[in-house]
Amino acid sequence: MKLYSLSVLHKGSTKANLLKAAYDLSSFNFFQRSSVQEFMTFTSALIVERSSQGSRASVKEQEYLCHVYVRNDSLGAVVIADNEYPSRVCFTLLEKVLEEFSKQVDSIDWPSGSPATIQYTALDSHLAKYQNPREADPMSRVQAELDETKIILHNTMESLLERGEKLDDLVQKSEHLGNQSKAFYKTARKQNSCCAVM
Repeated sequence: MKLYSLSVLHKGSTKANLLKAAYDLSSFNFFQRSSVQEFMTFTSALIVERSSQGSRASVKEQEYLCHVYVRNDSLGAVVIADNEYPSRVCFTLLEKVLEEFSKQVDSIDWPSGSPATIQYTALDSHLAKYQNPREADPMSRVQAELDETKIILHNTMESLLERGEKLDDLVQKSEHLGNQSKAFYKTARKQNSCCAVM
């Protein structure tokens, strides 16, 4: 069980604004880490952009699950985990982070803030603490809240995309991804789809 990324974003009228993020990319090759981090940032922003206010959802992308919670005040958070990590614990973490963040960072700073300007330092410690869900999660009130909340599981990233839109096209048009990350995405896509058993 592994958490890879924890991000806080503001959902604007047309796009999501990254406010703060933490990553644990130790399981990836050193030379791939910057590309993986860029792609996780891009994916998190895309998911928040496409999620409605007041919603929680889990989005499957290959062997990862991206859990998102966007509050009614447009503050959102995304955690990217492997398939084995318990969803309920992810949503506990997201709720805790958003509550803390909204108390420490004034809402006036959300639309124009950036990771460099926002003063919130707890994401790295939360990401480290929640690597072991059994130690980090007291099952208390959150389980009851989540039982009442409808969590939508999108089967694939493609279900988030608008009709006729392809993830490959979004990657090419993205301003968040550098050329190296785009090349990494293409290579990974080819390797995951090239082999067939005869």
